[in-house]
Amino acid sequence: MDNLPPREKLQQSGAASLSDVELLAIFLRTGASGINVMALAKQMLNEFGSLYRIMTASKQELTAIKGVGDAKLAQLHAIAELGRRFFAAQLARENVMENPQVTRHYLQSVLAHQERELFMVLFLDNQHRVLQAQQMFAGSINSVEVHPREIAREALKHNAAALILAHNHPSGIAEPSLADQEITRKVSQACALLNIRVLDHLVIGRGEYVSFAERGWL
Repeated sequence: MDNLPPREKLQQSGAASLSDVELLAIFLRTGASGINVMALAKQMLNEFGSLYRIMTASKQELTAIKGVGDAKLAQLHAIAELGRRFFAAQLARENVMENPQVTRHYLQSVLAHQERELFMVLFLDNQHRVLQAQQMFAGSINSVEVHPREIAREALKHNAAALILAHNHPSGIAEPSLADQEITRKVSQACALLNIRVLDHLVIGRGEYVSFAERGWL
């Protein structure tokens, strides 16, 4: 069965039976001049290290691979967007504190590939279901200016009982800075005056994350 083409293997044994190379080859559909689709898929995985890194790579990184042009770039971007919409739909149905992996997967799908810092807030009801997932602030490649009063005002507008904060580090390194810790403290203080809890702050890198709640910082 290992010698079967990926599509036939999928039909016989299901998608879960496919290796990362085989799964990627199905989405790429065709190879390039002098290289078949399986070899191209293997080359891309060797270059980036994982499907996750391929899905969050920039246009410049992807098109640097021989054989990846506009058509394949569009296919990969469409797959990534499909994943983001899947996680968004799943997030809307979950208690985010009971299933934190869903929250993390959604935020990684939205933030990990961004080339500048973005600050998002998940506004939650009293059962910790998402009322709104909203990008609040946009910054540069290494910083973003966050205004706690605007977050508190938006929380009141949504009648939120709790919040989850999130932002990305375009460097790919998720380790929070002192500034990240300070803004978390300020947002928590501003929201506490309104009896709104900050449940977590997730810092998203490339293939990694840090949760303030998991570290006991909240």
